[in-house]
Amino acid sequence: MTTKINGNVFIFGIPLLLILSMVLLTKSKVFVDNSATLSIAIIIDLLFTIPFVYFLLIKNKSIPKTTVAPLFIIGIVTAGFIIPQEHQTLLEWSKNWIFPLVEIAVATFIFYKVRRTIKRFKENAIVSPDIFSAIKETCLEILPKRVAGLLSMELAVIYYGLISWRKKELYKNEFTYHKNSGTIGLFVALIVIITIETYVLHILLLKWSTIAAWIATVLSIYTTLQIFGFLKSITKRPIAITEDLIHLRYGILSETAIKICDIESIEISTKDIEINHETKKLSPLGELENHNLIIRLKKEHFLSGIYGLQKPFKNIAFYVDDKEKFKNLVENSVKERPIKP
Repeated sequence: MTTKINGNVFIFGIPLLLILSMVLLTKSKVFVDNSATLSIAIIIDLLFTIPFVYFLLIKNKSIPKTTVAPLFIIGIVTAGFIIPQEHQTLLEWSKNWIFPLVEIAVATFIFYKVRRTIKRFKENAIVSPDIFSAIKETCLEILPKRVAGLLSMELAVIYYGLISWRKKELYKNEFTYHKNSGTIGLFVALIVIITIETYVLHILLLKWSTIAAWIATVLSIYTTLQIFGFLKSITKRPIAITEDLIHLRYGILSETAIKICDIESIEISTKDIEINHETKKLSPLGELENHNLIIRLKKEHFLSGIYGLQKPFKNIAFYVDDKEKFKNLVENSVKERPIKP
């Protein structure tokens, strides 16, 4: 473990030291006397040499090769701050021609990986392929874990909010949880409230600052898109039972995978429960949404929330539209599984 940490410090420390040396060079008298020539050299180092050195360092490592792209962006930002404006011709050219190519290359690679992952899911699917799982798996392959969590959530919001419109066809082992729970009505109410507040806030801010008014409006529109994406993901991501697992999902807001052999009991219940370290609700809305099923486990599992936040639990409460069929299917699956020590 210590060796791995030391290796990562070396890999990330070298590019950081090189960037720092470029910054310090611009503060020296040598740079002042030769700013035109050295500016070109520094821009080349920040945008191309340092990312290439970093690529050589991670070439045989498990670190995603696409992390070279963020380093290229860091180089652009750093050069914009330390290079005098009159010597930024090469930097502007790189922004206009190289940077778009990098964006297109990364986006194309992500699209290719997502498509390949979905194709693999379809080939062996007991339930319908899950786009969000494919997006997360792809992002984890090419980005650090925390960055992957943020990016996958944003991509999922865009996908479900703007792209995915085809009606979801359920497999026999999939279950909806939004038709009778009031979830959709709650999210629609939130969207209506935000829309009204956005209009009122925009009018009020216009009296003070047009820029502030439009910034607030754009942020509100994006928030509305996020909520709309959350809403649609609930209809597109059913709860599913596979051969060995139960995939409990609440749109893209929370999910967990439970091993069938780890289930101690499942009961139909709408009674209020105390949320604590051992007991959680699948829905992040908590008491705002009802539950009608509770699964109790033999050992601790983890509930993955928004942006990949993890919460431990041994008991989980959730809502399923066809609770009787779900309970019977789970109980039959449990009986078929041998008890493991």
